[in-house]
Amino acid sequence: MSTVLKDLRYSKEHEWVKVDGDTMVIGITDFAQSELGDIVFVELPEVGDTITVDEAFGSVESVKTVSELYAPVSGTVVKVNEELSDNPEYVNESAYEKAWMVVIEPSDASELEKLMTADEYEAMVNED
Repeated sequence: MSTVLKDLRYSKEHEWVKVDGDTMVIGITDFAQSELGDIVFVELPEVGDTITVDEAFGSVESVKTVSELYAPVSGTVVKVNEELSDNPEYVNESAYEKAWMVVIEPSDASELEKLMTADEYEAMVNED
């Protein structure tokens, strides 16, 4: 059973969002990393890039496949987890702590309301 944290919001593409003051932290879920298998490479945007809800902003490569990362909310990237370029295995080891992907300044905070709660996300992954 994968871990789902109650204080986060979730997208149907298996990204999570954590509100942190005026910014939002984005990563992929524990369920997603377990489905992908061993992560060997993470491609992320640059600081200053704009990401748009439901559009790809990077990718995660595992030994099995390459998977796009889809923006759960829109905004400007203010911080990128540089650790992941040298340590992509953090995604498998610590999907919610060490493996956050980007921090954004949201352009429309109301997009957060369209994301699933932890309970809704758990229900979705348990259907699969």
